[in-house]
Amino acid sequence: MESRPAITLCMIVKNEEAFLKKCLSSVQNFADEIIIVDTGSTDGSIRIAEKFNAKIYHYKWDDHFAKARNEGITKAANEWILWLDADECLDIQHPETFKKALANRKANILSLPITNFTGNHLHSDDLTSYIHYQPRLFRNHQGIHFIHRIHETLDAEPEKMTTDILDLPILHYGYIHEVTEKKDKSSRNKRLLELEAAKETHSPWVTYHLASEYYRDKAYKQAFDYVNQSIYMFLLEGRKPPSILYKLKYDILVQTNSIDQALPGIEKALLLYPDYVDLHFYKGLILFQQADYQAALACFETCLDLRENHPDYLILQGVGSFRAAHYKNLCIEKLNTLDKN
Repeated sequence: MESRPAITLCMIVKNEEAFLKKCLSSVQNFADEIIIVDTGSTDGSIRIAEKFNAKIYHYKWDDHFAKARNEGITKAANEWILWLDADECLDIQHPETFKKALANRKANILSLPITNFTGNHLHSDDLTSYIHYQPRLFRNHQGIHFIHRIHETLDAEPEKMTTDILDLPILHYGYIHEVTEKKDKSSRNKRLLELEAAKETHSPWVTYHLASEYYRDKAYKQAFDYVNQSIYMFLLEGRKPPSILYKLKYDILVQTNSIDQALPGIEKALLLYPDYVDLHFYKGLILFQQADYQAALACFETCLDLRENHPDYLILQGVGSFRAAHYKNLCIEKLNTLDKN
């Protein structure tokens, strides 16, 4: 009989009754064990978790996501650990297929594609989505653990940090405005990030995450200042700034129509990340706004050639497909109009 690896779902939860049932329903045929670390729920979250036979542990919240997640790891019994938030769910049709795939993986950490939805309301017709890959499945009992107070990530001895990709999609609804507003996520996140930023030596990632929080609040000036600080901090450390920083920077410039100085900078960013479809798309938007339709057309054609399957990047859905095609057609229309004149 073919072996199937056993999987433990580990979560931290507080007042998540709006999403928890959907989340746990999505994993009930995939996870063999469910560990819930509850940090003080006063709603129906515990009752919902109990209906899924979850093992529930109470944890006094201490403003540190990594510590709470690590508490869950200590309770997990199985070979693999999947971690999710309550406002996420697996988009899975054939759980056994993925469990078989796990049996053949050599890596200790697997990155899964996450679709992050943004917009005003959960059921809006105009939801925007972004795809990125994040380490969400890892082997238990290998010393792999979480670090960082907020925006926690996995860490271990270098030889344990072997990675691979598993195309098991996760859907994330936590960035939708009505969700963040109800939970007041922005205030909480900025408070925790500012605690980290107050340290004399803090990671440039902390500054980037502050930029992201202000961006989601549409406080673009603060966001722009923070993302530039983060880029500078990476450079001071002798490291190439990650691609996601440049995406945020030029997204802000496009959103605020601040394109005068954007083109030389985005050209430099593309030298660092020549296959990043989002940067080509933003370059195309900048050129389009400058009425350089021929050059913009070339950018959108490049986007369509690159497509959107790039696990190393955060991708706005459509920049390598329907969005690029839309602007390609607009460029052609503009050029045809100019020819007629």
